[in-house]
Amino acid sequence: MLKKRIAFIGPGVMAEAMIAGTLRKKLVRPEDLWAAGPRPERLAELKKKYGTQTTTANAAAVRHADLVVLSVKPQRLSDVMKGLRGIRPEALVLSIVAGASIRKLARQVLGAMGDEIFVEDESYLDMATALSGNGPAYVFLFTEALIDSGVHMGIPRRISEALVLKTLKGSAAFYERAAQHPATLRNQVTSPGGTSAEALYYLEKAGFRSAISRAVWAGYQRSLELGKEKPAHVPESQADDLTG
Repeated sequence: MLKKRIAFIGPGVMAEAMIAGTLRKKLVRPEDLWAAGPRPERLAELKKKYGTQTTTANAAAVRHADLVVLSVKPQRLSDVMKGLRGIRPEALVLSIVAGASIRKLARQVLGAMGDEIFVEDESYLDMATALSGNGPAYVFLFTEALIDSGVHMGIPRRISEALVLKTLKGSAAFYERAAQHPATLRNQVTSPGGTSAEALYYLEKAGFRSAISRAVWAGYQRSLELGKEKPAHVPESQADDLTG
């Protein structure tokens, strides 16, 4: 049996047929099969009949799934996808929804993984990788530095972590609500001659902006390089080993 988790979004007749087939051929364990839908009585029926996991929360079903099967009625697809969050980027998504074009479905699946921004120029993708794809690494490094600074001053690490986390969350929420340029918000929280002004002076003096800009540019250049790299040549003598 494969130790893979499969989530069926829409526990209808077709989903049941696939559940029954995979169990009959012993491809997966019953406890690794999830069925999600709005009707508890239908879910209870599948659980009793096949021993599958069930839930009325689609997001819970797909959160750790290796394969997500979309088996809802065509007219419900758009509404279901709007509320479907948490699909892992490496998960395979299979649709058996009639009339759902791959173009429409692909955009909805991407939307289920997060916010979707359409761009006309494909070159923006490498730029987005450097800016947003790598973004969490930048944020985590900055977070780590702030926490360590608090510890260096004498604040217990758990308290320093809590303070920094609240600061990051509050700042991001304020920025989102304010809908103003970051420079405007920075000026609002920086009093002349105050502690923020002094701290920002040293960040600017240390080249903080330039370091961030150069880091993002380096990530962008590496993304371009990776896109041009070719797979390593495999000698014919090793081909059989790789193909089995």
